[in-house]
Amino acid sequence: MKATKGRNVVVVGTQWGDEGKGKLVDWLTESAQGVVRFQGGHNAGHTLVINGVKTALHLIPSGIMRPGVKCYIGNGVVLSAGKLFEEIEGLEKAGVSVRDRLRVSEACPLILPFHQALDVAREAAREQGGVQKIGTTGKGIGPAYEDKIARRALRVQDLKHPERFATKLRELLKLHNHILVEVLGSKKFEFADALKPYIKDGEVQFDVVYEEAMRHAELLKPMIADVSRELNDAHAAGANLLFEGAQGTLLDVDHGTYPYVTSSNCVAGNAAAGAGVGPGMLHYVLGITKAYCTRVGGGPFPTELEWEKEGTPGYIMSTVGAEKGVTTGRSRRCGWFDAALLKRSAQINGLSGLCITKLDVLDGIEELQLCVGYELDGEKIDILPLGADDIERCKPIYESIPGWTDTTVGVTDYAKLPVAARNYLDRIAQVTGVPIAMVSTSPDRDHTILMQNPYVAA
Repeated sequence: MKATKGRNVVVVGTQWGDEGKGKLVDWLTESAQGVVRFQGGHNAGHTLVINGVKTALHLIPSGIMRPGVKCYIGNGVVLSAGKLFEEIEGLEKAGVSVRDRLRVSEACPLILPFHQALDVAREAAREQGGVQKIGTTGKGIGPAYEDKIARRALRVQDLKHPERFATKLRELLKLHNHILVEVLGSKKFEFADALKPYIKDGEVQFDVVYEEAMRHAELLKPMIADVSRELNDAHAAGANLLFEGAQGTLLDVDHGTYPYVTSSNCVAGNAAAGAGVGPGMLHYVLGITKAYCTRVGGGPFPTELEWEKEGTPGYIMSTVGAEKGVTTGRSRRCGWFDAALLKRSAQINGLSGLCITKLDVLDGIEELQLCVGYELDGEKIDILPLGADDIERCKPIYESIPGWTDTTVGVTDYAKLPVAARNYLDRIAQVTGVPIAMVSTSPDRDHTILMQNPYVAA
């Protein structure tokens, strides 16, 4: 008798990241046997709250908090081995078993100290030159992806061959040290303490990088795998898989607010390429969106509010929502919900359903504004344009919707939400054309309303 194949779900952010994907991935993992990261690096940050205890993850899939679930880092991820082991050690101190459940693709490009040095020096050069900074996290993500696309990256599989690794490393250092010194003026640059051990006279030193990489290699070898094959085998054996996106759709390098974007494809379609599975293995795409909007770093934000003035809706979003970046600690800019933005995300990702997070943050705001379109050069449009230049000139068109005074914190039954909260959610679904499958009413794992289970076929 032929075994029933598993059902697979892709979770993606539909705004500019920080939508609360980590909690939902953890929650959905109750129905999954494997969780996969398929893009990004340790510039991503997912916060989970389980029984009141907060855990921040950056590289390891959120499914690691569920005992017995396998976790995979796919080939689309750029990997800092040092940061990976920092995270592993932190989880192990908290009693979480990691090394026996984590598999890392041998095709992952490595992030090395010179990538971070380049990232930091470029942002500094932009600022000194009077050019607006991109707003990167300074983790080396962009330069690592550049090496990948230029076909010169050192990959996880190279760690298994010390001589090959050394040869490639010397060649990369020649190139990148030239850029650091001659183009970016790194000899005059004051690098952060974490980078100083690797740098002398503005150049990244071979011996320090190589010796550290070889130490990491020994620790990493037991976890290195052909992730593509393992995922396909697990699916064929009937396992349910969950593909966990990092950042958000509007930070996608192709479809986001370019050039204020990340360096990878954050959209659902990249789950196939970034993990090594066929598109036919992706059965349901769940888009995560806050009940309002936030953005970290530079770039256009049509519905942005004044969020530093006490008592304003933006201030409430910022403070009640604890809007600080998990990875960087930077304050997030806050604004009204943008349904025109979500239409673009729905189009790009082929969303099957929405999960609305942080609904409880809006408790007590007397009147809400919902952006249903824009005015651009005198013309009304109902979907976010592509590219930062046009978006900068967009003027939002708002609908006013009554708020609610009753608390929504911890509600797990849709019918028990305040009527005004349900009206707000219903209008979001109507304007965007995407049904709401789930609602999160606090950071806690169990405070979730389920209307449609992505793991149950429609």
